[in-house]
Amino acid sequence: MVSTGSAGSPPDSGQTRKRIPHLRALESEAIYIIREVAAEFERPVLLFSGGKDSAVILHLASKAFWPGKIPFPVMHIDTGHNFSEVIEYRDRMVAQYEVDLLVASVQESIDAGRVVEQTGPRASRNQLQTVTLLDAIAEHRFDALFGGARRDEEKARAKERIYSFRDDFGQWDPKNQRPELWSLYNGRHRPGEHIRVFPISNWTELDIWEYIDVEGIALPSIYFAHQREVFWRDGMLYAHGPYVPLIEGEELFATSVRFRTVGDMSCTAAVESSAGSLEAVVAEIARTRITERGQTRADDRVSEAAMEDRKREGYF
Repeated sequence: MVSTGSAGSPPDSGQTRKRIPHLRALESEAIYIIREVAAEFERPVLLFSGGKDSAVILHLASKAFWPGKIPFPVMHIDTGHNFSEVIEYRDRMVAQYEVDLLVASVQESIDAGRVVEQTGPRASRNQLQTVTLLDAIAEHRFDALFGGARRDEEKARAKERIYSFRDDFGQWDPKNQRPELWSLYNGRHRPGEHIRVFPISNWTELDIWEYIDVEGIALPSIYFAHQREVFWRDGMLYAHGPYVPLIEGEELFATSVRFRTVGDMSCTAAVESSAGSLEAVVAEIARTRITERGQTRADDRVSEAAMEDRKREGYF
């Protein structure tokens, strides 16, 4: 885990300080949304993957209710094919923020016959998470779920509102979006239905990184440049590990990489990078013109509407 300092003590960075008013406006909006959900819903939960976006939301929730504790649990949908650094980080953050952690296991869904595991060298458990998530929502009767989606990530994300209504099957209909004029959010729902809530929907990837820099939020070490054994597959750079078997002709080599997003090892690729500090990562993100999902997530390359299709079925 890379720690960048303590929250509330921004580093002396000229470029970052120039953006503080903009970041504070985004922060205020997100805190307002989080407080609205806590007041309006009976059983909210924060989806926590250990990634940078969910780390920011956890930090924002802490600020929203300071000096009290966060009044809802966090939940991790565990594929079982995680980066070890992320699981270690998840457990550290749960202890630091003193929140209750719920773990919904894809492996348990497989064992129970709820989903069928894919086979082959390109097999992934990422799509299996939807059933595990919906089962956990039903089991715990959650009526609002905080997620870390941002509109700049992917085209389907841009169609979604901050309050995203889901029916009693967990499905999302892009034609059934509710208006959100003057920051008024409609959380009405019947038993069995729920709302996905995206407090950082209006943030960009650069906003996230600059806020992390300003606030001194710790992140998993894989977000920063490090030496790792990797291989090329389908134009992406995968980390060598037990869940990603090599295909004939693929060769391992060691190089300096970092990850722009955190997910299942089988579908999350790295990027070659020498950015080993927050300042270097911020500069690198400011230069890039490709979204992190477009560059490093194989599950979004299945089709033009891959994300939207998954969201219609109940995905994050």
